[in-house]
Amino acid sequence: MVDTLKDEIKAYAKTIGIQKIGFTTADYFQTLEKRLSFAQEHDLLTGFEHPVIAERVNPSLIFEQPQSIIAIALAYPNQMDNTLRSKRGEWRGVFARASWGVDYHTVLREKLALLEAFIKTKVPEARTKSMVDTGELSDVAVAERAGIGWRGKNTLLITPEYGSFVYLGEMITNIAFEPDEPMGDQCGECTQCIKACPTGALLGDGKMNGKECLSYQTQTKGMMPERFRDKLHNRLYGCDTCQVVCPYNRGKDFHLHPAMEPDEAKVKPLLKPLLTISNREFKETFGPMAGSWRGKKPLQRNAILILGRYKDETAIPDLVNCLLADPRPVIRGTAAYALAKIGGHIALEALQTAQQEETDDEARAEITAALLNLSQKEG
Repeated sequence: MVDTLKDEIKAYAKTIGIQKIGFTTADYFQTLEKRLSFAQEHDLLTGFEHPVIAERVNPSLIFEQPQSIIAIALAYPNQMDNTLRSKRGEWRGVFARASWGVDYHTVLREKLALLEAFIKTKVPEARTKSMVDTGELSDVAVAERAGIGWRGKNTLLITPEYGSFVYLGEMITNIAFEPDEPMGDQCGECTQCIKACPTGALLGDGKMNGKECLSYQTQTKGMMPERFRDKLHNRLYGCDTCQVVCPYNRGKDFHLHPAMEPDEAKVKPLLKPLLTISNREFKETFGPMAGSWRGKKPLQRNAILILGRYKDETAIPDLVNCLLADPRPVIRGTAAYALAKIGGHIALEALQTAQQEETDDEARAEITAALLNLSQKEG
C-alpha cells in the first residue's frame, strides 16, 4: 500500500510542477551534525540559520514520531534577455538568480501544501510538517539523502538534470516510505567553485565560512567590512559565482514556472533611484522578491558601494544627500566611502561638512577615513 502511495505521490508531483521528488528516512543526520558543530566551533555560521543544532539534525525533536521525509526540487531560470545594460551615468546592480521572480519560499510552500493535501486524501490520518529554507532541517542535507542530488563543494545541492539551479523544500511525515538511494559525490577532483569564489569563503569538502560569503555580506545591515567592498562589483543581493563556474551548470536554463521568470527592470535596477526610494515604492517594486527580505537598507548600502566602485560622478549629488541628510549612520558612512572613491571638490567639501556635523562614532570614522583617502588621492 505504501509503495503504491509513493508512486501516486511521485505522479501527482509531476502534475503540479515539481521537477524532482525523493524520499528518505527521518533518521538522525550524523554527517550534518559534524559539519554544523565544526562550523559553530570555528565561528563560521552567519546567524541566519536555525539556531539549535540538535533540532536541525534530529527530526524527532520537531515532529512526533517521524517516519519519513519527502524532499522536492523546483528548477529555476539561469538566463534572461539581458536587454538592459549599464552605461555611464545609468549604472545598474543585479540580484542573484535566487531572487528572480516571486519569492521562492512562496512558490515552494504552495507546492508542498498541495502535496500535503493530496497525501491526506489518500491517508486521512497522515501528519505532515513542511518547510522551505528557514525551517529547522537543512534542505540540502535532506535532498542529498533523498537521492535528489549531491552536496557540491560550493555547499549547494547539485542535480544531474538541473545543476544547482534548484529550490528545495521538504516535508516530514508519520508515513513510513521506502527510502530512495543517495547519489554520492560526483564533483570528484573539480575545484572550480573554490578557485572562483571572490572571497575565499569555500573551504572544500562542502564546507564554507558563511560570514565571508558575498551573498551573506550583501544581506547584512551594518557597515560592510572594507575588504568586501570592491569585491561586491555590481551585486545588490546574493552572489552566483560558484554556480556560474560549475561544470554541471553549463547549458542549464529551465523556464518551467511563470512565477520564477525575472522582471529584468527589477532584478537589474538602476542604482541612483534606489537611494531615494520610499518604503512604499520599495515594497511595491521589490516586496514580492526573495531579495527584499532584509528591507531596503542593505540594498541601498550596496548600491552606494557599487556607484563608488564605478566612480559615477553623476551620482555625487545623490551621495552627498545621503551623507548629509540620511538619518541612518550606515548609509551616511557608506556614502562617505563612495564619495572618496569618486573624488572631486564637491565630494571633498561635503565630507568636510559631514565631519563637523556627524555624531555617530562609526559613521564619523568612515568620514575621517574617506577624507584621508581623498586627500591622498587629490594630493
